[in-house]
Amino acid sequence: MITVYKTPTCGCCHEWIAHLRQHGFEVVANDVPDTSPYRSRFGVPKELGSCHTGVIDGYALEGHVPAADIRRLLAERPKARGLAVPGMPVGSPGMEVDGTRRDAFDVVLFADDGRRSVWQRYPAKT
Repeated sequence: MITVYKTPTCGCCHEWIAHLRQHGFEVVANDVPDTSPYRSRFGVPKELGSCHTGVIDGYALEGHVPAADIRRLLAERPKARGLAVPGMPVGSPGMEVDGTRRDAFDVVLFADDGRRSVWQRYPAKT
């Protein structure tokens, strides 16, 4: 079960939730007027922010994190606060434009002590 906090009018948030459901996750979506308090509550650094915040099994999920990376997170259970895809990169789950184009983006693993590392790299695709 992934709990998601998003604004009611954000279309890409709906698309990310659809991506999660297509990959077998149960999702509870909460419409909120501002997602920044949830980023703070779940320990997401401001510079890793995006348009929605999710929580699963004690981990924060910020932005358009692919379902495969969430599954890996849950399988490996690293000592970390969560995963983030900063910004809104084209081609990340929920940000598909034409189905083929993808900007390069990283999924970042972040910890409470400020440590960060690249969890997964996604190269650009045209």
